[in-house]
Amino acid sequence: MAQGRDATSAFAWPLRLRLTLALVVNGALLLACLGAALVVIATSHHTREQYAELQRLEREQQQLQTEWGQLLLEESAWSSPSRIERLASERLEMRLPDIDEVEVIRP
Repeated sequence: MAQGRDATSAFAWPLRLRLTLALVVNGALLLACLGAALVVIATSHHTREQYAELQRLEREQQQLQTEWGQLLLEESAWSSPSRIERLASERLEMRLPDIDEVEVIRP
């Protein structure tokens, strides 16, 4: 019987080594899969945050574009020639000179 045990134990150690090696490889692969899954989750989260920021900035751009259009209209209204002429006559008491008041200077 002692020889029988020695014979089976002689074949048992490579099997144990293979099982241990298989467990290590499977464990490493499991950790690699979990790591890859965590990277995918983090990347997806970062992408969603960046997309939300993009939408916020696009809304802000649209609001600023609208405000710019309103400011252009306001500038146009304030600088209209009829308004400037009216202010010149009312506030500064300016007027067109009569023909007698016009002097032509020749060189």
